[in-house]
Amino acid sequence: MDFDLTEEQRLLKDSIDGLLADLYDFESRRQYMKEKGGWSKAVWGKLAEQGLLGLPFSEAEGGFGGGGVETMIVMEALGKAMAVEPYLPAVVIGGGFLRHAGSEAQKAAHVPGIVDGSKTFAFAQLEKNSRYDLFDITTAAKKKGDGWIIDGEKFVVLNGENADTLIVTARTKGDRRDTTGIGVFLVPANAKGVAKKSYPTQDGLHAADITFTGVEVGADAVLGNAEDGLALIERVVDEARIALCAEAVGLMDESLKTTVEYIKTRKQFGVAIGSFQSLQHRASDMFVAAEQARSMSMFATMAGDFADARERSNAIAAAKVQIGKSAKFVGQQSIQLHGGIGMTMEAKIGHYFKRLTMIENTFGDTDYLQRRVADAGGLI
Repeated sequence: MDFDLTEEQRLLKDSIDGLLADLYDFESRRQYMKEKGGWSKAVWGKLAEQGLLGLPFSEAEGGFGGGGVETMIVMEALGKAMAVEPYLPAVVIGGGFLRHAGSEAQKAAHVPGIVDGSKTFAFAQLEKNSRYDLFDITTAAKKKGDGWIIDGEKFVVLNGENADTLIVTARTKGDRRDTTGIGVFLVPANAKGVAKKSYPTQDGLHAADITFTGVEVGADAVLGNAEDGLALIERVVDEARIALCAEAVGLMDESLKTTVEYIKTRKQFGVAIGSFQSLQHRASDMFVAAEQARSMSMFATMAGDFADARERSNAIAAAKVQIGKSAKFVGQQSIQLHGGIGMTMEAKIGHYFKRLTMIENTFGDTDYLQRRVADAGGLI
């Protein structure tokens, strides 16, 4: 199997790496985080100019026509830069729902805005007691004429403060943990009855808790089947997990690079601590863990094209398990080798570890996904 990038993919990698190198350093990231919603509209515009926001959409829709490998390349670069822009919720998740279930009218209404950067999305899925079960939903959508009325609460909605449109999972019938009777709705963020409480998260991003009180939407708000949306949700979340795996690889790459540079210059007893054999062994172990993660990120990317949904989901879950284990090891060793400075807000290495930790806990942590793979008969 050929794992080499094509010429077009190499050009994409060089382009996004160069763009982010110009736009991002540790201090500029601090400034971007102070903007409304916690990210830079100017950087978002640059990503749009490069065609990166249209990456997963077909050329007929005004996009790049890219696939999983192209998304992997972009997410890895965003990880290296520790970028705070909402590529995951807006392009990967929002774009994923529209690509897989959007009607022609829905795509025409929303895709051009994603591509040119004028619209962003947020996925309102997590509930107070649902944890990682995508079917555990109490938010209700009840029929009213041709439309729907939505009531409920969603928590930790990434980009919830700035999003123009919310993608909301809601129960249209059945009980809280039924796997049927689940719909996916496009809800304008400024709709009457939508209330937000925004806050920064531990990794420097921004999220919002959102309450829906009698929010009325039309029939055109439904994505796919209003009573059988779980398969759609699982597919898009699998794509989000793949993207997170790639982002984590970029973060680990940069964590390893930063740590090796540090131990080459930090002196103790008159010599660089990188000359100590025990620390060289630690750095070598970090490299191995990062390369294991890279291999599994590639595997997850390939698994995204599996025709069988169960096989796809289990393979991606297994990949994220290894990503989580590698991320924890690389992050902890990075902090340890930096010593006390690694625990301060002024050192960027701690911020990499925070983001890696948040990725490990997004859409299923290592323990949850490992149990899932084991129940399916896999070995990890």
